[in-house]
Amino acid sequence: MSGGTPAQGFEDLLAANREYADRFDLAGFDGIAHAGVAIVTCMDSRIDPLRLVGLNPGDAKIFRNPGGRVTDAALEALVLATNLLGVERILVVPHTRCAMASNSEEELRERVGRSTGKDASWQDFHVIDDQVAALREDLAKVRAHPLVREGTLVGGFVYDVDTGLLDPID
Repeated sequence: MSGGTPAQGFEDLLAANREYADRFDLAGFDGIAHAGVAIVTCMDSRIDPLRLVGLNPGDAKIFRNPGGRVTDAALEALVLATNLLGVERILVVPHTRCAMASNSEEELRERVGRSTGKDASWQDFHVIDDQVAALREDLAKVRAHPLVREGTLVGGFVYDVDTGLLDPID
């Protein structure tokens, strides 16, 4: 929606935010990951990164992107998290039935092009051919990064969106 007020079209979310603020109890929080955990996962709305490992707001740093990949931006966040924000354990968590692992670049470009009515042939979506191999590559990338704090535990897990279980990957 262009024009109108900045809140136009967001009224329901702002009403929910006012209710949230009425119960808000994180005022003055220091921003440290109190459980010492960081999670890199997909943006998929079926994933509740804190609850899937029994954590609460304030316990962990969360980084989300399509496919749950360890990108340069994710590495930047992990370097900061392990050195400045109390993170001692990193979980990298892609998931089953992920669109990034079940479509080709061409299929996603075609679907986005159809949706927008514009040429999307130039857009990269970084699809994942082999999810477990990509996860292992991401784990190696984190473990080898010279600025991720030494001694940080790094684990890889595939989250099953149908059972809620994490499958450890070595």
